[in-house]
Order: sequence, then structure tokens, then C-alpha cells
Amino acid sequence: MDFTGVYHKTTEQMSYALNEDELIVNLKTGYDVKKVFLYYGDPFEAGILGGKEKWTGTKEEIVYKKYLQHQIWWTTTLVPKYKRCKYYFELHTEDEVWYYFEDGFLTKEQMEMDGRMLQCFTVPWMNPADVNRTPGWVNETVWYQIFPDRFANGTPEENSGDILPWRNEGSVTNEEKFGGNLRGIRMKIPYLRELGITGIYLNPIMEAESNHKYDTTDYTKIDPAFGDEKEFESLVKEAHENGIRVMVDAVFNHCGRKFAPWMDVLKNGKNSRYAGWFMVNDWSQIGKKASTRDGRFYSFAFADGMPKLNTNEPEVIDYFCTVVEGWIRDYDIDGIRFDVGNEISHRFLKIVREHVKAIKPDIYLLGEIWHDASQWLLGDEYDSVMNYPLMSGIHDFFIDKTMGKRDFAYMINRCYTMYMQQCNNVLFNLLDSHDTERLMNRFHDLDLFYQQLAVLFTMPGSPCIYYGTEIAMEGGHDPDCRRCMPWDLLDEEENQEKIREMKKLIALRKEEPMTRSPHFHFPETYDEPRLVEYVKLDGYGHSIEVLLNCSDADVSVKEEGEILFARRYQDGVLEKNGTLIRRK
Repeated sequence: MDFTGVYHKTTEQMSYALNEDELIVNLKTGYDVKKVFLYYGDPFEAGILGGKEKWTGTKEEIVYKKYLQHQIWWTTTLVPKYKRCKYYFELHTEDEVWYYFEDGFLTKEQMEMDGRMLQCFTVPWMNPADVNRTPGWVNETVWYQIFPDRFANGTPEENSGDILPWRNEGSVTNEEKFGGNLRGIRMKIPYLRELGITGIYLNPIMEAESNHKYDTTDYTKIDPAFGDEKEFESLVKEAHENGIRVMVDAVFNHCGRKFAPWMDVLKNGKNSRYAGWFMVNDWSQIGKKASTRDGRFYSFAFADGMPKLNTNEPEVIDYFCTVVEGWIRDYDIDGIRFDVGNEISHRFLKIVREHVKAIKPDIYLLGEIWHDASQWLLGDEYDSVMNYPLMSGIHDFFIDKTMGKRDFAYMINRCYTMYMQQCNNVLFNLLDSHDTERLMNRFHDLDLFYQQLAVLFTMPGSPCIYYGTEIAMEGGHDPDCRRCMPWDLLDEEENQEKIREMKKLIALRKEEPMTRSPHFHFPETYDEPRLVEYVKLDGYGHSIEVLLNCSDADVSVKEEGEILFARRYQDGVLEKNGTLIRRK
């Protein structure tokens, strides 16, 4: 047996309480392992630990598995009667049987050796307070991300001299301002409701110098360019009345150059009462305006206008606890997205989470993390993260024609074995954002565009479309991905047809429970290596099938089931770049 391929620990996503009753146990092995059995039971079933008891446990085969590129992920769900669990594994290859314990591998003879102290894996107690709980409503939400300055101007008559005419086509820069505001978003709530949107994610709206607002000046005030506090209060209220939740962007990793504590530090240096709020290494050059690559102080990236906040400092933590409490009490927001969420201290996040969950238990706390975020998703920090690994994996599959459907399955399975199921259920799934090139810009092909959206709307988590995606809006990398929403062009038949397609996908997501289910598998019904096929199940015997023809030729597929969404499919033939979603 390949011992190096076997791995388990009783922490993180490998062994955890799904709720107060169910315990998820996962094991990784190499492909040489053909069967896995689990022996489990209460640690005290045979008597007090350390005595002469001989503990055996109940034997059960683990039948559910996900295939990764070089390993198999075996998974099972237990219901420990007394909230405690002790277990070990029996591993079968073609010609060997080994027993896997916390301290390593044993043969049957070694395991049964009289007097041997077997070091089983142990979950000592499933404390209800330690269960990772995420807000259930998020899995049922379809998000729509809005970059406020470029979405809609609800008060064009009030434009000041620095506001440019709305640009329905063409590139944009970070320096240009077009006057999008909260009134404009309010006016478009009926449009979003008709589209099927049930959640709005707003890029920063607090007072800042730039048009992107990631250089906060005052965390307690709505930026005057967008409106005022009353306007935002009305926006959230009207959104709620239309069944739409609202999530705001929290820029707590860094501030702007005109944030009052930073201005005090610039004035008073290390004698400032806010000196501990920042990470300054060279006080003599703190006022220098240039890249911070010289290390004089830490900042977001190397931007001298975005000094990094010391989120280890108790005063900073207390300040932001007050800030988010105000956002919840004053506006009744439903979610907070933490910008640069992987650089904020764990201490900060634990305290902020406890504070805000005491005020609004079902608020959604989302981290912007582009890589494996396991250490932030243990139940005491974020509820989940932006699923950039999924976005990257989908993108890479479509550009790399050497990848086959098994590679696609490996990629998806990797994304959904990284975290606990309750985090997977509320992952923020996206294909583009204000930080990336727009989806349509990558391929300039509507069929490929909708194939990727079909994956987005049928994966576990919570799908988000970036404003304009409903009309396949184009845009290059930041800042060109932040173009103006072309409202004057929406009535064109070409755009209306795109909106109809988006509505179909959104309705499918909302009406078919299987699209939201965490349960899926990848059958290999067809020989075509780039015909992606996967089945989503709801746990009650119902399922839907997703077929994506990513090959260079048409493929004949079985004619069966009820068609729920299709492009380039007719009479049993799924054409090149075609999409088919149907009920099994």
C-alpha cells in the first residue's frame, strides 16, 4: 500500500460536527486503496479508558468518495449517540489489508496483539457551542455585485463638474467618475427583482477619496458622492421589501490617507495617540509619498495612500466593532464582505464575529481570500469566502484543451473538499468581479459564456453575477472591468435575448433544489473526453444532469428526462460548445 497517500486528522474539514447530531469523517488515500471500512463507537463503550477494556466499535463501509487528481477522498456521516466518537480505519488494496490509527498503520496481527494500546482517532465531545454554523439563507441567494459609481445615476440633474457623461460603451479608468449612486440603485430594484436577484453585494460606499472607495476616509459616513445615511437606509428597506438582501464591503485591512487617525499620525509621528493603529517601521519618512517597497510602513500592496491598519491592536478592534454594530443597527444590513480578508488578524476576526453575531445571528460574514482559506473557516471567523479557486479552475479548463472531463471533476472535487460542508453551502461563487477581467472578455463566445454560467448556477454555494453579466458585458482587467452599465442599450433585441437566458438560469437555481444541493458525482456515460457530465442529487431520489460539450465536434447523447436549460441541443445531438441541463 502507498502509505504516503493516506491522511486523516480529527480537525478542520477532515473530522467535524455538521450540526449537533451529525459527525462528518473524511479520509484521503491513494488510488491503490479499493475499499475503506470504519470502526467507530463511543470511547467508553467498553469501560473507562486506561483499564483492561477491549474496545471494538461498529464496522461500516465508507461508500461515498470523490476523486482528486492523485488521491481519493472517502467520506461518511456518523450520528454518535452520546456526542463522543472513537474510530479507526481498515484499508483494502488489491492484495493487502491495513489498519490505520492515529499513530500509524498496523497489520491485523499487530492490532490484535494482547495488551497493545491502540491509539484510535477520537472526537471527545461535539459541543454545540463549537459547531460551525453558517446562515442558511445564503445558499438560496442569487447575488448581484454592484460597483456603485458605474451602475446607475439616479440624480443626473445634480451632477457636479467632475462627473462625466454616462458612457454606454468603451473603456474606463480609475480616475473617471460617472455619478452612479444609491438613488440609482434604488431606482433599479424593480429591474433586479424581475431578473430574479435576491442579494446585492455593494462595493464600498463609505466616505473615501477615490471612485472605488477602497481608501476609506470615514467608516461611519456614506460617501456624499453616493448619497447620505437616509438614502442608504431607504435602499436597504426597499431591497428587503422586494426580497433582496444587502451585503456591504468592509475595508478593515487598510484605510485612506485622509482617515483621521492616520492624519494624526502624519502630524504627530510616534507621539500620536493612534501610533499603535498602524504598522510604521521608519517614523522619519512617514510623510514620504512614494511606493512603500522601502518598508517605511506597511500598506495595502505598496500603495502609500492605503496604510495598513494594525488589526492586532485592541483599540482598532474595539473601533471596528463599533463601526459594524452601527451598520447593522442603523441600516439592517445582511452581510459584510471583508476586503483583503486574509491579512486581517485572526484575533480581530474572532472578536468581530462574536460581536456582530450577538446582534444579528444570521448575518453573513464573507472573506476575500483567493487561496485555500481553511484556517479562517473553523466556525469562529468567516462564514465562508469568495470562491476564486472555482473561478480559476473553470477558466483554466476552458482555455486548456489538453484537460479532459476527469480533470474537470478533479478540479471541482478539490474545491469542495477544502472546507466543511456548512462552509461549502454558503461559498460565494463567482466567475468575474471588479478585480478581474470580465467573463465575456475572456473568450468572446456566447456559447462558452453560458457553459460557464451553467456550472456557476449548479454548484453548491451561492452564485453571484457581476452587474452587466446579464447582457454579457465586456471589459478588460481592472479598471476596465468597471465600465458603466449601458442602460440605454438594454432594450436592443440582442440584449433582451441575453437577459432572457440569464433569467432562465436564475429561475432554475431558485426553483430546482438539486442545483443548490451539496451532493454531486461525475458518471462517465460517454466516451468523449471533453464532454463534461455531472449529476446533482437532492438526497431524496431526485436528480438533474448537466452536460457541457467542450469538445471540437457534435456529440450524440441519450434522449431522456425533462429539459430545464439548453443551448445548441436538438434531437439527441449536443453540438460543439452546447449546454444541456435536464431532470433525470
